[in-house]
Amino acid sequence: MAQVEFFFEFASTYSHLAAQRIESAAAARGVSVIWRPFLLGPIFKEQGWSDSPFNIYPAKGRYMWIDMERQARKLGLDFRRPSAVPRNGLRAARLATAAQSEPWLPAFVRAVYQANFARDREISEPTVLREILEFVAPAGEVDSILAASKSDAAKTALRETTQRAVELGIFGAPPITGGAGHKRGNQRKGGTEGTEGRKRGDTRMGLGGGG
Repeated sequence: MAQVEFFFEFASTYSHLAAQRIESAAAARGVSVIWRPFLLGPIFKEQGWSDSPFNIYPAKGRYMWIDMERQARKLGLDFRRPSAVPRNGLRAARLATAAQSEPWLPAFVRAVYQANFARDREISEPTVLREILEFVAPAGEVDSILAASKSDAAKTALRETTQRAVELGIFGAPPITGGAGHKRGNQRKGGTEGTEGRKRGDTRMGLGGGG
């Protein structure tokens, strides 16, 4: 079966929309998904940004929140504008990295996004992440995954994935790679919407939006 890589950042608004439905979209096309957590912060820093471009450019940010509400409503997803934007997704990304081979990883990723963008919970808090893990992972694996996420191996792997994203020309989220290039992971048919920034690929999975 062909594969696509889904690069996602837990602070990214549009990654939330893509994460909730990428598996069904991929299955409809006969491909499987490899989930790749990475960090936008170092990538933004290289571009001279100290914040999300949605905060740096207020007009872009205003449009994004309107668009997010519209898309979430269209998709039947709960959405609440977080009280803190962007939230720090480092701990969650390290957990996702440590759980890279676990069958419950997609459920964990979706639950973290829902905590942030549907329930306005602080996803940098260890108690919040543990609660999510206890819901999606087997009881006997929670402590070992938490410990693994703090290891040098997990930290190095996350840095390497972020560097690979840079080498692929990714500078926003959520891109999807596979075949000849990487694709905008959250774009609607018939037009391009506000994005945090990324190079346009040659084909798209049609997951709506972008950024």
